Amino acid sequence: MKLLDLFCGAGGAAMGYHKAGFEVVGVDIHPQPHYPFEFHQADALEFPLKGFDVIHASPPCQAYSSLKHMWNAKKHVDFLPATRARLVASRLPYIIENVRGAPLINPMVLCGTMFGLQTADGDAELWRHRLFESNMGLTVDLECNHRKLKKVIGVYGSSGGKSVRGGTQGFSVKKRREAMGIDWMNGAELSQAIPPAYTEFIGKRLIEIFKKGEKA
Repeated sequence: MKLLDLFCGAGGAAMGYHKAGFEVVGVDIHPQPHYPFEFHQADALEFPLKGFDVIHASPPCQAYSSLKHMWNAKKHVDFLPATRARLVASRLPYIIENVRGAPLINPMVLCGTMFGLQTADGDAELWRHRLFESNMGLTVDLECNHRKLKKVIGVYGSSGGKSVRGGTQGFSVKKRREAMGIDWMNGAELSQAIPPAYTEFIGKRLIEIFKKGEKA
């Protein structure tokens, strides 16, 4: 099945859907030289939807992220309403991803600890909660497994980032790649990415739903 990856970034979500069994095509307004599949530099709100079985969209999240509260925060365009309107009008199966605080409809929440994401040495675990809205009735039967004795690795910007518990941890790009399950991105790309484990989980659930529909 063919999946369109809108606002695709460097392909964290795409890799998960690929592992689940989808053929993936990415679209982003910015060049994405590290995107691992077919890529089109174009406006995600105008790119043709015909010929695709599923659409995933990750509209920019700055309008809802914690960064909006910083003293020097800039005003960001909110692409979410227009994205949802377009996907609903398409009548295709869709998934919209965004950060906590985004006004998604009945979203499921995924966390790195649901999939055992951590650094290779096991010293730090990845939380990175993300919301997923879908018109396919997706549900999650997993729970966060935050281990209080472990460090929490931050994947923010091009620096080492901060732990959600506070305090600079100074994690290298290599460590952040390990925790995200991504080995092809630079630090800036990682900061915007979804761990492939999240969308591999969603993709497998979608395929189960499609197979049940075919049998019915």
